[in-house]
Formats: sequence, C-alpha cells, structure tokens
Amino acid sequence: MEDLYESLEYDYRLAGFQAATERVEDDFIHVTISDDMFVPMAAHHSADGRDSYLLFYDRAAIWGVPGQAEFVALRITRDIDQRTYTFDIERAAVVPLAQNWLIRQGCPPEATLATRNHGPRPADALTSRLEDLLRTNAENRYEVLDDFTDNPCTSDFGVETRLVVYDHHPDSASAPYRLFLEETDKNLQTYTVREVAFATAEEADDWAMNRSAPLPLAPAPGNPSTRRVQAARARSTTEGPAPLAVPPAAAAAPRTPPATASRTRGGAR
Repeated sequence: MEDLYESLEYDYRLAGFQAATERVEDDFIHVTISDDMFVPMAAHHSADGRDSYLLFYDRAAIWGVPGQAEFVALRITRDIDQRTYTFDIERAAVVPLAQNWLIRQGCPPEATLATRNHGPRPADALTSRLEDLLRTNAENRYEVLDDFTDNPCTSDFGVETRLVVYDHHPDSASAPYRLFLEETDKNLQTYTVREVAFATAEEADDWAMNRSAPLPLAPAPGNPSTRRVQAARARSTTEGPAPLAVPPAAAAAPRTPPATASRTRGGAR
C-alpha cells in the first residue's frame, strides 16, 4: 500500500480556464492547497467537457478539527465559451454520502464507484446493503444530523465513524433516529456498517458516548416480509416489541488510545 502515501498531483482539467470570479479563485485555492494529500478514488468527466465529478480521500483530515469527515466530493463546472470555471464541494463522513452528493449533482451513479482496489473492503453483505441505502437515499429518506470520525492514528485500534440521521420512512416512525456505525478493523483490511435505531436523538448521542448497552440494531434492510410482520405486531396490543432481525452485539468499550504517530486509511473502498 506504499503507493497510497506518495505525493499526488491531480489534473483538474483547468488548463486554459480561469476562475469565474476572484472569490471562486480564492476558494478553489483554499480547497486544493493541500491536495497532494488527496487520494483519488473516482472521477468522471462529461463528454462535452463541461463537468468533472471527483471523489477523494483526504489524508490531511486527521490533522484538522477532531472528528472531521475524511472524504471530499468535488464538482467542477466549466463555461466552454467564456473559458471560465466554478465549483462545488462537499465533505462526507462515509463514502456512500459522498457518492450520493455527486449523483445529485448530475454524475452517473456507476461513475461514483471507486476505481482503485486499495483500502478496506466491506466485511459482509449487510454492510454493502446499508451502504447502498445511503448511496441511493431514495426520496431523501435520510436527513443527516451529525457525524464524527474517530481515527486514533494507531495500529492498536481501527477507525470508527458515527453518522446520525433522521429516517423519514414510515416504517421507522417508532425509532426514526438512526446511527450508522462504521468500524474499520485495526489492520485497515475490512470494515462493517451497522444501523442502530433510537426513538430520540438524545438516546443516540447517549449510546454513542457511553456504550452502556448492547447495540439496538435496526432490522436488516430490504426484507418486505420482515416489515409486514413488524407492522402486524405494531397494530397488536397484546404482542411485545418486535424482535431484531440481527441479534444485538456486545457493547463496545469507548476507545481512548494514547496519541501516537499518525496513520491513515487512504484508498478506495
């Protein structure tokens, strides 16, 4: 994985173009001043040359504000006649959110998929299904409320990302606050994503901070029969709470490792 840590210079295809305004120029310089720390993950350039859609992992995020999102999505828009450009940028805590933003900007969905084979891989099918839900975010189902990336920069622990969303789907009305928990193993080889269900945002925050109870896992996605059973039980006054589709995992202890040499998990997923 040594090639992940070499200095990278990315071609934004802006030769012969100038920023549309001084503000655009200043902002673009600010965004790309440390782009030698960007690891390209996916790129798409429209056939007419007007738009570029880019996805990066930002290795410098670990030295920024604690908890800062580590992925960068960038759209560059060119005026071919005026030879000028503008841009939009979005930071995302997890790859599927960055991909969703690019798709909403007009990028073909298949072009957002990572083209590099380095970096951690999904550990199981549930992880992939949950990522698909976030990537598509059909009918704006998930409203992102907060996120935090815990990258301890030590080989003793993996990277953990917490994403709190409000789930607008009717099936989630009893527990609409969802915490997507992404955990990368300490060797940075694989990662899991789990969706945790809470009735209030405060409950989600409390669990994330204290880890005093097992994971209240949400039912596995994409199972219509499970949803029908849950709806029937919700209508019944004699039934107890619906069982979880996946047994709760043991509570994980909070991670408070000592500061050590920096470590990144750059690369495509």
